[in-house]
Amino acid sequence: MTLITRLARLAVLASVMALGACKPAGELPHASRSTLDGVLRDGSVSYAAEDFREASPGKPGGTLRVTTALDTTTLDVHSISHGNVQWLGRILFDCLLYQDEQGNISPWLAKSWEISPDGLTYTFHLRDDVTFSDGEKFNARAVQVNLEHMRDPATKSPLAAAYIAPYVEGRIVDEYTFEARLREPYSPFLDVLAQSWLSMLSPRQILQAPKSIAEHPIGTGPFVLESYTREQSLTFVKRKGYHWAPAVTRHSGEAYLDRIELSIIPEPMIRFSALESGQSDFTVDAPAQNAKAIRANPDLRMHSRIRKANPFRSMVFNVERFPFQDVQVRRAVAKAIDREGLTWITGFGEYQAKDDFLAANTRYYDPAFKDVLGYDPAEANRLLDEAGWGQRDADGYRVKDGQRLAARLVTYETGAYPGSVGVAIQADLKKIGFELTIELMPLAQFTQYRYSSNFQLLAGGYWHTNTPDGLYILYHSNAISTPKLIGQNAGRFRDDLLDAALSAARRSTDPVELAALYRTAQQRLVETVPAIPVFEAHVVVAYRKAVKGVIFDTSHNTPFFTSVWLDPEAQ
Repeated sequence: MTLITRLARLAVLASVMALGACKPAGELPHASRSTLDGVLRDGSVSYAAEDFREASPGKPGGTLRVTTALDTTTLDVHSISHGNVQWLGRILFDCLLYQDEQGNISPWLAKSWEISPDGLTYTFHLRDDVTFSDGEKFNARAVQVNLEHMRDPATKSPLAAAYIAPYVEGRIVDEYTFEARLREPYSPFLDVLAQSWLSMLSPRQILQAPKSIAEHPIGTGPFVLESYTREQSLTFVKRKGYHWAPAVTRHSGEAYLDRIELSIIPEPMIRFSALESGQSDFTVDAPAQNAKAIRANPDLRMHSRIRKANPFRSMVFNVERFPFQDVQVRRAVAKAIDREGLTWITGFGEYQAKDDFLAANTRYYDPAFKDVLGYDPAEANRLLDEAGWGQRDADGYRVKDGQRLAARLVTYETGAYPGSVGVAIQADLKKIGFELTIELMPLAQFTQYRYSSNFQLLAGGYWHTNTPDGLYILYHSNAISTPKLIGQNAGRFRDDLLDAALSAARRSTDPVELAALYRTAQQRLVETVPAIPVFEAHVVVAYRKAVKGVIFDTSHNTPFFTSVWLDPEAQ
């Protein structure tokens, strides 16, 4: 009997147990309840260097049974923005570069690099002992083919292409030296090359069988894909001879595990039940509603960590649509939403509530603006009165010039943004006389609305990167979608001061100047309110005590499975 079949039989139990997942009566939500791994000090979050590197060698052998909530639907990591790529990519692929424990760039497949004085030419010196699992050499040609694949319109990349947008062309200097030419200085270039979405795929596969990448990708990583059944499972086997893990991890040689069996289990309670009963060993999507039970179980371990750059947003405003052309209305809506309540509904005390626009563990985060958009219904009402919405109709909603203050929220059902979030926002806004209607639609239709900006309010989510340049990706006017660009500025937000600060930050490498520019950007965002941050974008994982060697990726703060091993004595 497969794990999927066994877990499906727990569905009835899950539906009963889920009734007990509500917030206890009389218990108030507070961000301080969060049990995140890092140290929270003066609004910023930091992590110990030991979280990102092996303490000692592990024992080889064994099969790790892992569960996750969602399928990526394709394994061509260049073509998607799916969050699972953050950890899944590290199983199959490697990157040119890696971040160290402090977020500085360190070697991986590239041994070293130079940057020209004008910031336009990057010369990479590559390892000469790396191969893809199909036997193809990793070399300068492989890098060139991969960069072209990322930005090829046929790849339809919403992420990798945007992250290397300034890249113009590459030149093969010799077999293991590659030169990348940019059209303009772009200081985040090395950082983004360290992310899983920009992993190296087999150039032979890209050129000769690109359609096969979706289900049978070929990489240089520590594991090889053995099988993939969409919406059900993936199986990976150890890559023999692998010996080029990032030096930062302090891992030497092949992965310890023989196999990883990954099951896709959308139901949170079933993932929890499988872990608790020993039918699975590890879940990369630990259900927050079961966190208390997981932490209380001596056979289980749990981690709650924050992704860098952009926090989770509850809503994105279309600033070209009524009534959100008016910044007073946007600010009033932001101050009317009880983020602590929303954080509890979604994270059950595991998440950090968030009022500002940059994750608290990101370089150049400035906590000075963290309370500007804090929950304040009285101030929200004052702002709306000031904006001319002082009258109310018979139903209690505000009106001006015969028009009701109202908007439609476009959303889709997902574990990260359950329907209860939209309903809670609807209730909060009703208290200030704002009518919110909710339209739930299939993901494909939602995506179409998003990229065409066909909405007033869009249900949020998180958009991850490993640098503060994530603000450029979401809010710079250059990130608005065009027929040639899949942009992430879905609300069509434009602000000259913000654009200037974020553009200048891309050109600068001076830490003092960057701190000042990103401070300006963070201040401008809380002033202009293009979206509503609600909580940090958390990574919550859990595993059985027999699982050892769990460290975290420095770019994504997700598990790094190359170092994981199983201790039979702890079973």
